[in-house]
This record gives sequence, structure tokens and C-alpha cells, in this order.
Amino acid sequence: MGGSLFFTLLELLAALFIVVIGVAILLGIGVYLHDTRQTKSAILRNYPVIGHFRYWLEHLGEFLRQYFFAMDREEMPFNRAQRSWVYRAAKNIDTTVAFGSTINLNAPGTTIFVNCAYPVLDSDTAPTQPRRVGPYCREPYDAPAFFNISAMSYGALSNPAIRALSRGAKQAGCWLNTGEGGLAPAHLEGGCDVVFQIGTAKYGVRDLEGNLSDAKLREVAAIPQVKMFELKLSQGAKPGKGGILPAEKVTEEIALIRGIPAHQASISPNRHPEISDEQDLLDMLNRIREVTGKPVGFKAVVGGYRWLEKLCHEINRRGMESAPDFITLDSGDGGTGAAPMSLLDYVGLPIQESLPNVVDMLYKFGLRERIRIIAAGKLLNPSQVAWALCAGADFVNSGRGFMFALGCIQAMQCNKNTCPTGITTHNPRLQKGLVVEDKATRVASYHQNLVHEVETIAHSCGVHEPRELRRQHCRIVQPDGKILPLDQLYPYPKRSEKPAEETG
Repeated sequence: MGGSLFFTLLELLAALFIVVIGVAILLGIGVYLHDTRQTKSAILRNYPVIGHFRYWLEHLGEFLRQYFFAMDREEMPFNRAQRSWVYRAAKNIDTTVAFGSTINLNAPGTTIFVNCAYPVLDSDTAPTQPRRVGPYCREPYDAPAFFNISAMSYGALSNPAIRALSRGAKQAGCWLNTGEGGLAPAHLEGGCDVVFQIGTAKYGVRDLEGNLSDAKLREVAAIPQVKMFELKLSQGAKPGKGGILPAEKVTEEIALIRGIPAHQASISPNRHPEISDEQDLLDMLNRIREVTGKPVGFKAVVGGYRWLEKLCHEINRRGMESAPDFITLDSGDGGTGAAPMSLLDYVGLPIQESLPNVVDMLYKFGLRERIRIIAAGKLLNPSQVAWALCAGADFVNSGRGFMFALGCIQAMQCNKNTCPTGITTHNPRLQKGLVVEDKATRVASYHQNLVHEVETIAHSCGVHEPRELRRQHCRIVQPDGKILPLDQLYPYPKRSEKPAEETG
């Protein structure tokens, strides 16, 4: 009886195998006929059926090259060594390495910090003090951390990702920037400090016609967690182009928060229509500051510097109170969920060029102590943050660093609603993989370990805390092989303009 049943099962399996083979042959014939007759692809027309493997392998390569083919220091936009450090820091495991550096210290642009013969003893270190932003505001902000979470909107990021960032920021004691998508309950859930970004579409603070609404500004400002307002002029990944949120990511909730139709692509204007020059910009900043009573600044990626010179002249003409409370400088190689490649690759200066020059311009016009500088754009490892502090930044923002802390694997699916880690997708099945409580702890651990290692660099350079780092503590490898001090490449300028309050 048992043997008969066994042979019956074998016969069924054999029959099933024959059916499968038959279906495969029929499908192959169908694909062959289709490929040989279509006119759009030369590969498929010349190599029917097997030509499809080329596209499949190309797609698979996006996920496999980082594991099997790319060297530790060669992948873009972030190499394996950079990502691995963030992963280990976020998991709060050992971040030390053995045997020797894998960085080519002779490569032009390499940063080398100048260690002191007598580094600061652990017993002599000093904590980083809060830095005040907005001294002329009704409610100035004493920002506690020099490293913070950059602008990433609810929409570009998922609900659990924002919730984890909010909780992690609270644990770390840093701020969370909302991005241009408006203020969601997820931003406030963790109880962290929040910077509200106003994009060109004014999401979250717009009236029915899409104009900036003073009433809605007051509503947002009334929330104690909202500490500052940031007017977004441009971002590094796409200067001259507004935000892009694909239709499949505009859920009912996101549409309600932004004040736009659901399931339709959210495309922001490429600039604020009401801002055409430095006078309009200062008028807008002062309007927001007067209505909210809180610090107000702007975010921009720098191309030319002439517009900033005009802005400084106008500030000195009007008086110190009229100045932006902060400027967020984004790098031309900044990140985004979706951008045209022509802008992503070729427009906007990198932060290594723009940061020291903008800092010097503020010194030149006597505005450096009035205006705080926030540096952003691929600054996610301790050496990069320490360099920014040496160059003159008051604060450093990171977006993708905290995405890696959440578990991002650089799958490059941010604009497709198919993120495999649940960070940039609104697919509930994929979001399930992102456990908020666990990822919040990782966000806080990444922040804590990065700050600790920046402090280690500072102490090695002979200063008591990171904000005491100066340009003389950093050297840059040049194309001819020489290693020049940053203060020689960018010497502090002499002040050529007195501020209006001193000249009367």
C-alpha cells in the first residue's frame, strides 16, 4: 500500500514537472516572438529572451555591488567604511579598527588634524555649552548640541522613521528639523526640540491660496517644542528646484498635514515667489520672527557669493536686529529623495568650499557673532564634523547619517516607495521592519558616539571641547602633495564693514 502511494506521488510530481516545463516553453516562445518584433530595444531584438537577463542583472547589481565588488573606500555616495562606522556607533558596539588606516593620506582634499604634544587630560575636559540663537527674539533658543538631525520631511520619510528620530533626538538632546512637509504628530511624539522648516510651498503654514499664513505661523509657534523656524531657499541636491514627493507617497494623512490633494504628486515651486532680492528676504525673515517670536534663519546651497555680500550690506544698513538668526549651508552634494541628475551632480558648491568662505564673509562684515552657521551635507563621521567646526560652523546637521542609524542600507530606492528598511516608504508591510523603540535607541547611540569621537579629536588637538577647534588645528592635502593648514588656505579676513549699530 505504501509503495503504491509512493509511486503515485512520483507520477504526480512528474506530471507537474512536465506541465511546468510546457508552460515555460510556451512563455519562452511568446517572449521570443514579442522580443523579435518589438522595435524599442536593440538588445532584446537581437538577443530575444536571454536579453532580459541583462536588465535583471543590472537591477540586481544595485543591491549586490556594495557587498561583493566595491572596495571599502570607493563607493558613492557613502562608502562601506563610512556606513560601517555609523552602523557600529548606532548599535553602540566597538568602533575601533586594527592594523592601520585604509584612507590614502596622500589624496588631495584629505583632512588631517594637528595633534598637540600635550593633549588635554580626561580630567581637564570641558562639556560643550549650549549656544544661543536669536538674541533679539522674544524667545531665543539655547541649543544644547552641536550635532543635530537635518531636514527630512514626513512624506519623504515614513511615520515610524520620524517617530524613531523624534524619540532618539529627545534621548540625545539634539533638535529635529521637520523638513518642508509641515509638522506631523510624529515629530512631536518623542518630546524633542523641533526646527520647523518653511519650504517654497509653505506646507503646514499656508492659507487656501498657498500663501504664508500668519495665523498658522502663530499656531505652530505656540507649540513649546518648536524652537526655531527655517526658511528654505534651496537644498544641495537640487538648487533651483522645489521639493518632489511622488504621488504614491502622498497619503491621506500627509495630504492633510501639507494642505494638498491626496494621491497627487507634491511639487513645490522652485523658489519663494515673494522673495526676489535681499530686501525681500530680510522682510520675510523679520515677518516670521515678529509673528512667532522665535529665531528665524534660512537654508541655502551656495553657488555665487555676490548675493550674500548684498545681504550683508543690507543687514548693516538696517541694523543687527534685522539679520537672520542663523544660516544653514547645504552642500552641493547633499541628499534628497528625488532630484534631477543634472542638478544632483553638477549644481551648487560643496560645503568644503562654501563654509569657510561664508564664515569669512560674515567676519568681514562684522556679523559673525550675530549669525549662527549650521553646516550640512554628507557630514556624518566624526572627522567630517570636526572639520566643519574647525572651518567655523556653530552647528552641524546630518540627515543621511541618522538614516543609516535607522538602518538604511543605501538601496537607492528613496523615490520609489519600495525602501526595503521601511524608512522612506509608506508601504505598511515594509514599515513593519522598522521597530520604533529599537531604532530610537540607535539614533541616540549614534549621536552620543559621534559627539564622543569629535571630543576625542578636539582633546588630541589640545583644546578642551569641540567648539574650541580652529582652522589651525586642521590641514588639507593639496594636489602637489603639500599639506597646508586650513587657516593658510582660508586666512581670517580683516573686518572691512562696521555693523549699522556701531556706525549709528
